[in-house]
Amino acid sequence: MEKVIMCRNLTKRFGGFVAVDGISFDVAKGEIFGFLGANGAGKTTAMRMLCGLSFPSSGEAEVAGYDVYKQQEKIKKHIGYMSQKFSLYENLSVSENIEFFGGVYGVNKKEINKRGQELIRALGLTQEANKMVGELPLGWKQKLAFSVAIFHQPKIVFLDEPTGGVDPVTRRQFWDMIYSAANAGITVFVTTHYMDEAEYCNRVSIMVDGKVVALDSPTNLKLAYNANSMDEVFYQLARGAKRNDN
Repeated sequence: MEKVIMCRNLTKRFGGFVAVDGISFDVAKGEIFGFLGANGAGKTTAMRMLCGLSFPSSGEAEVAGYDVYKQQEKIKKHIGYMSQKFSLYENLSVSENIEFFGGVYGVNKKEINKRGQELIRALGLTQEANKMVGELPLGWKQKLAFSVAIFHQPKIVFLDEPTGGVDPVTRRQFWDMIYSAANAGITVFVTTHYMDEAEYCNRVSIMVDGKVVALDSPTNLKLAYNANSMDEVFYQLARGAKRNDN
């Protein structure tokens, strides 16, 4: 399968502290790739390097065919990004956010108008199109933010804790949107601290203290660690358990 992300011994140091310690993995086109780890494990630092927002200290990586050292601006044009902390301007309306981010991503005005109207209808926000985003419920904000992140039809979308704070029903709806994006050929690279969401991924990578300590499908990881859930897998790995494939 076509690889859209490639990492080889990717490392990030801050002085004497190693935040990301020689991680290696590939991600295939259209894959939903979960990037898991406790706070401070290094996953956000790793994601920032892959998004072209931070230079690695050493190692190699390509995203959408572009080098993370030399072609950061090209990477940014071929990816979408959604952060839990900041994804939309709350003092702009739904329509204004779509128009603004469409322009930032280089979509022409005619296409922004066309896709924007389709998006508003698809999200059921026709009556709220001119409402300030700050007035929307959190679940609607999150779904709109994801839709804006893939508005320009990128090869890859990076989602950093995208469902934090939303109710279980909205989380399920959000994952339906992720599946639709993946079925359309968009690769989804997602961090989450909800271990049940790891079950929705094709494969998951688990980081502990800056290192990737496990990488496989949720089913294979549960078998390898004799676990009934990804919560149990994560707990065992955090305690230094070794994989058992016998």
